[in-house]
Amino acid sequence: MNTQTGQGTALITGASSGMGSVYADRLGQRGYDLILAGRDSGKLESLAAKIRTAGRKVDRVAGDLGRKADVKEIERRLLTDAAITLFVNNAGQAAVTPLLESDVDKLEQMIAVNIIAFTRLAAAAAKAFVQRGRGTIINISSAVALAPEMLNGAYNGSKAYVLNFTQSMQNELAGTGVQVQAVLPGAVGTEFWARGGLPLEHLPKEIVMPVEVAVDAALAGLDQGELVTIPSLPDVENWDAFVAARKALAPNLSRTQAAARYRPPASPGPSRL
Repeated sequence: MNTQTGQGTALITGASSGMGSVYADRLGQRGYDLILAGRDSGKLESLAAKIRTAGRKVDRVAGDLGRKADVKEIERRLLTDAAITLFVNNAGQAAVTPLLESDVDKLEQMIAVNIIAFTRLAAAAAKAFVQRGRGTIINISSAVALAPEMLNGAYNGSKAYVLNFTQSMQNELAGTGVQVQAVLPGAVGTEFWARGGLPLEHLPKEIVMPVEVAVDAALAGLDQGELVTIPSLPDVENWDAFVAARKALAPNLSRTQAAARYRPPASPGPSRL
């Protein structure tokens, strides 16, 4: 049953499975019509049919965000469809093997989706929503954005990029009527892990969050106006302290002089006989 109506349309990438499919279900319940983008057209249609039975309009865009033409089609929808009021920038690929054991061609493909396609779509949504004076952009990052020692550095770096990009967007779009959120889930119980080379059953059960729980927590954070939502973080003061420490560095990140510890030692004075 719909809890709200007239919310506009939500476009979700990576909607054929995992968090994307749960976002589709939850946003449909909130009264959004949907545009579902993903690689698996069969799964997209199955999900669309289920949501249509609840009375929502659902459109599908089948495509691979590793292909620029498919990215451009979603860009076009974001820029031209004035009904779109919410964008979930969710599509992504994983890499979990150590760098020295990784296929660099596959890492390049991951970067194309996690960074290049992500950026193009986020920029399109931002431009469109600012022109319309309202809109919501949800960027799906990962907890490994804050833990570079874990998993694969290229994957961690791509998710740190999403977090950094979102923080910059929020600063740039302040006062435009556009809400921005970065979601940093930990391990979530989806097939995402197996596709990246680490089957879910190989992870400690105590760190794996059910996908429905993760999405519901992320939407609760959105409702509370959070810029960054970490679904499993018990004490938000930990995040606030992290942000405060980062900001404390700011005045000293660019100065006319090098720090004293990097300066050459003073020349000794002239010797006296």
